[in-house]
Amino acid sequence: MFVDQVKIYVKGGDGGNGSVAFRREKYVPLGGPAGGDGGRGGDVVFVVDEGLSTLMDFRYQRHFKAPRGENGRSKSQHGASAEDLLVRVPPGTVVIDADTGETLADLTEHGQRAIIARGGRGGRGNIRFATPANPAPHIAENGEPGEERNILLELKLIADVGLVGYPSVGKSTLLASVTAARPKIGAYHFTTLVPNLGVVDLGERSFVLADLPGLIEGAHEGVGLGHQFLRHVERTRLIIHVLDMAGSEGRDPYEDYLQINEELKLYNVKLEERPQIVAANKMDLPEAEENLKRFREKVPDVELYPISAATRQGVRELMLAAADMLEKIPKKPLVEEVVNVEERVVFRAEPEQVPFEIVKENEVFVVQGEKIEKLVRMTNLNSYDAVQRFARIMRNMGVDQALRERGAKDGDTVRIGQMEFEFTE
Repeated sequence: MFVDQVKIYVKGGDGGNGSVAFRREKYVPLGGPAGGDGGRGGDVVFVVDEGLSTLMDFRYQRHFKAPRGENGRSKSQHGASAEDLLVRVPPGTVVIDADTGETLADLTEHGQRAIIARGGRGGRGNIRFATPANPAPHIAENGEPGEERNILLELKLIADVGLVGYPSVGKSTLLASVTAARPKIGAYHFTTLVPNLGVVDLGERSFVLADLPGLIEGAHEGVGLGHQFLRHVERTRLIIHVLDMAGSEGRDPYEDYLQINEELKLYNVKLEERPQIVAANKMDLPEAEENLKRFREKVPDVELYPISAATRQGVRELMLAAADMLEKIPKKPLVEEVVNVEERVVFRAEPEQVPFEIVKENEVFVVQGEKIEKLVRMTNLNSYDAVQRFARIMRNMGVDQALRERGAKDGDTVRIGQMEFEFTE
């Protein structure tokens, strides 16, 4: 089964928890804190494997979670960082954040890697919290939660040449006549429902040819198999535009030519500049010669090859012409622009964002904010010292005062993340 679009969930590993421990050695009284830090959680890393050609494996496994880091130990030993979770994907995979629509990676080359969800850092052990005022702290952090995302994977086949055209113009027959591929061929529309690939062997030269599902008017808006097809044609270095020159379905070849090119342009304006060869197919049928003459008069400057895919007339000349053009086109796959957020530095003269906001849900005061919610998750609420530290940070951030201004009184319930607390003066 050919699968070219799936939605999955990925989560980086949580960091390991920090440790609360103290030195216990002979002749060393009051040895001090010795709790190590937790290890870093593993990243979810996508790796290109040229042995794959479909996203079918993701139909059966849709959740990917990297392992968590090891907890800190006594004697100031830090926990081990977890190994990354490697997820294999085929060449041509585009990784998109399903919630924001941002393109995270465009993976085209074998062995190429991209970190999709980063693991959380390890929590600090109590050796990190020692101060002159508190030389023996009973405080340690929980590990930072790993990054989690809903991911949309789209596969765009990497082929040298793509066959485009209306349904039933003979694309599958042409592919079968020049390669060992055996696509389904039938006398009805949309016989080809998924892309088919074949290798054209011309002796010293060869290239990959893709038979792509037929286009119809409105394909750029998803009509018919529009988006399923157009996604793949973006990768091709050269387009062979197949026309039914005999007009066997009652359509005008010239109008077909204009309509298909318009659909390509509307989907992606860059496709208008893609090198193109016109294959005037079905020249063995009546009226083909007359239609070919009229087509040449209307489009005199196009590179056109009369062929018959059924009888193989002119097919070799077409393939040789395609091979000649490919030699002049760069071999590097066409990829989408992906901005590396880590390398991008943007300076803005804007006020700092409010670190939290408070909303009221029925009788519960809900404190929202990325920083404070992460602080709750990383605080060991079973430790008295850690809870006191958390309360102190809350006061310094102004949360207590903000709650009072919203009307919070003794005994009211306050929720931060998944935890609920009782407000006290």
